[in-house]
Amino acid sequence: MAQRFAEVDVQEAADRLAEYRVVDVREPDEFNGPLGHVAGSELLPLGQVARGADALRGRPLLLVCRSGRRSAKACEVLLERGVTDVTNLIGGMLAWNEAGLEVEGRGPE
Repeated sequence: MAQRFAEVDVQEAADRLAEYRVVDVREPDEFNGPLGHVAGSELLPLGQVARGADALRGRPLLLVCRSGRRSAKACEVLLERGVTDVTNLIGGMLAWNEAGLEVEGRGPE
């Protein structure tokens, strides 16, 4: 099945960050864990994405997780609920950190 949503690498995402509402779909302990999170992002764990879909309408979304898998799943869930302006962050916070991009909320290992 063909992928139905856009994807961006971390450098493009960082360059275009102001265009997006950034939604991190990890769990709270990961959001504030060793990888931190993208500055200004909001936490909505994957298990809550379906229920929160209506509140996410209106602005292009950048979905983020640890590696890009859960955020890809979140993109699919949102598409099924009619939220179409979704983009997945390739490589997630692992790639974001590897690129040396700014993070906030970095907690202990």
